[in-house]
Amino acid sequence: MMSSPSTTTPSLVVHAMARPTTGVAAGFVARVRRSAVADAGMATAEYAVGTVAACGFGGLLYKLLSSDFANSLLMTLIKRAFSFLL
Repeated sequence: MMSSPSTTTPSLVVHAMARPTTGVAAGFVARVRRSAVADAGMATAEYAVGTVAACGFGGLLYKLLSSDFANSLLMTLIKRAFSFLL
């Protein structure tokens, strides 16, 4: 009978990395622990930046498509596309 692979929780991973007392390994482990804690809210910030960018792009499209030039361009395109029906 095959057993499923075990999953590790962050607390077990941190516990598995026993704190080295000296040397380069101690600094590396400390940086890994700090980066794991500091990265906790990164997804929320990325969503906020994406939302602001999408709103800005939507505003730009609105201004562009509601201009007189775009209106006449779209009307000409629609008239040419449906001219075969008349």
